Amino acid sequence: MPPKAAKSKEAPAERPILGRFSSHLKIGIVGLPNVGKSTLFNTLTKLSIPAENFPFCTIEPNEARVNIPDERFDWLCQLFKPKSEVSAFLEIHDIAGLVRGAHEGQGLGNNFLSHIRAVDGIFHVLRAFEDPDIIHVDDSVDPVRDLEVISAELRLKDIEFIGRKIEDVEKSMKRSNDKQLKIEHDLCLRVKSVLEEGKDLRLVDWKAADIEILNTFQLLTAKPVVYLVNMNEKDYQRKKNKFLPKIHTWVQEHGGETIIPFSCALERNLADMPPDEAAKYCEENKVQSALPKIIKTGFSAINLIYFFTAGPDEVKCWQIRRLTKAPQAAGTIHTDFERGFICAEVFLKTLPYKHHYHDLIYLFWFCPFLFNSALVWCKYLP
Repeated sequence: MPPKAAKSKEAPAERPILGRFSSHLKIGIVGLPNVGKSTLFNTLTKLSIPAENFPFCTIEPNEARVNIPDERFDWLCQLFKPKSEVSAFLEIHDIAGLVRGAHEGQGLGNNFLSHIRAVDGIFHVLRAFEDPDIIHVDDSVDPVRDLEVISAELRLKDIEFIGRKIEDVEKSMKRSNDKQLKIEHDLCLRVKSVLEEGKDLRLVDWKAADIEILNTFQLLTAKPVVYLVNMNEKDYQRKKNKFLPKIHTWVQEHGGETIIPFSCALERNLADMPPDEAAKYCEENKVQSALPKIIKTGFSAINLIYFFTAGPDEVKCWQIRRLTKAPQAAGTIHTDFERGFICAEVFLKTLPYKHHYHDLIYLFWFCPFLFNSALVWCKYLP
């Protein structure tokens, strides 16, 4: 029998998250041309995607799935030695470089901005290295200027979109007295005002009712952003870069989202080495690949988590969106699990792996008459 509900005040309802409610979410690599986007994509996915020294080498977005590194998954695989291993993954899209005027179609900008609209989060790659052999679309290296350019282009495209939306809603209001149209119209006017003030939508404290409507628009500035600062190997090794303090100041003034320094040059070299040589090189030079952190941070940024099922036949990660309820999480395995869901029990368990010694493990018990089985859940930890 399920446990009786405790007599206590109900917990406040968690507010909806900006973005699609789906377990099939993806992140796009965005930035100016020649800042290292395709090189990063190549090293993340180990695919041979063109990364040439000229603007708009990438036109159609390249797509790939990257496995999420997780010692818990590795430990379960070692424990059960299953016939099948299915890791969690992050779907990444390499999107062509944007330039000033992209919202007006400059540099095929309208096409590229539509590719950004199709993803759920953004890896914003910034160039923080000087190299005369790699051209810059603006002829000089200035990451803060680049930040302003990309951010402004996304806002301007959103202003264009919301302007058309306001016109459409106003036309509908003339033909109908639907109160929902008035609510949507008022929200669109507020959204336009926020954008014209130079603010990004994801940084505004929206009400839950507003978020439900905003999620139908898929606006560019509503998408979560992770800033990836591409520097040369020497700067990355010594953890110093002349551009980094200015980038940090700008990001803190514009929402304070995550900044991850990395080196495309280092990552490319490590990717070309056998694993043992790469490990030795990192040890000798006192450096560490930033790719695992980039992958995990991107996965978390688009509000994905996952849980495990484990046994001798298969160890598998099941991806769900954050705020998914326990019955719906069970339903990702089989709809009967959701229909026959009974309860969730939570307790602490010590796991024998290196970094996280105490994890929350959830046991979801399903209809015992149908399945008589349990599901082991480990919430994703960044």
